[in-house]
Amino acid sequence: MTEFQKPVYGGQAVVEGVMFGGKHHTVTAVRRKDTSIEYFRVRRGYNPLLGKLKKIPFLRGIVALIDSSANGSKHLNFSTEKYDIDPKDDQRAAEEQKQSTSKIAMWLGVAAIGIISFLFGKVLFTLIPVFLAALTKPVFESDLAQIFIESLFKLFLLFCYIYFISFTPLIKRVFQYHGAEHKVINCFESGKELTVANVQSSSRLHYRCGSSFILFTVFVGFFVYVFFPTDPLWLRVVIRLLLIPVVLGISFEVLQLTNKLRDVPVLRYLGYPGLWLQLLTTKEPTDDQVQVALASFNELLRMEKDTEQGLKTGDIV
Repeated sequence: MTEFQKPVYGGQAVVEGVMFGGKHHTVTAVRRKDTSIEYFRVRRGYNPLLGKLKKIPFLRGIVALIDSSANGSKHLNFSTEKYDIDPKDDQRAAEEQKQSTSKIAMWLGVAAIGIISFLFGKVLFTLIPVFLAALTKPVFESDLAQIFIESLFKLFLLFCYIYFISFTPLIKRVFQYHGAEHKVINCFESGKELTVANVQSSSRLHYRCGSSFILFTVFVGFFVYVFFPTDPLWLRVVIRLLLIPVVLGISFEVLQLTNKLRDVPVLRYLGYPGLWLQLLTTKEPTDDQVQVALASFNELLRMEKDTEQGLKTGDIV
């Protein structure tokens, strides 16, 4: 089976684990406090309307983002509930964890690298640079200059946010699992045997990563905004909010395009800015972390295979 014939799998780093998703299922594997691995499995139901929307260019990016956010939140919730809880005392510890303010902090920190945080933070990420750029209006008066300064503020806030949260122990480990997720996907797509050694030798960067998507929204936003005025300020704010779906939709298409061009000489460099950002959002994983990622991915492959066979024989509807 050649690479372009292989199913496309995606993933997401969670607390002490990795989630992988396929056509029919999503699976999360997490490392428990006693070093055991626990799974969380979800069967993806088929929605005809959702399926049709995912085929419409520019709109499919919005749909995919909402769908992945809704699905990913289930797995993220599972991992945070299991985090640092002794498996011998799951019920009591889980109840205490739900009442703990540390869980709130954990959610906020982990969400910093995920689609969920992107959805909740997009408005602030869009508007704060607008107000900061407006303060420079006496110096940079033209619309083009304002849009350029606004984009620079976006990049600055994005890099600073990721850089500083990466120093927290929890987020550093999540970034390592993020790297493990990419390594597993790269190993699979290259056709290598899925072993710890082969996975570790694979790149921790991937063209389809959500980190690249976030960065592309800044670049795409710059080119979209040039067609709209920056004065008055209230109109600029309204326009930015209304254009969020447009920027997201175009950015998703750019992400898909750079992935398709990753093996084309010269054009492969179009995706490099996103890969450079991943140097911050991913870290080199340990062998133990790779084992967790492999456990999740292998379980997904098993479930996908069983479902496909069931559909062919009529055992599964």
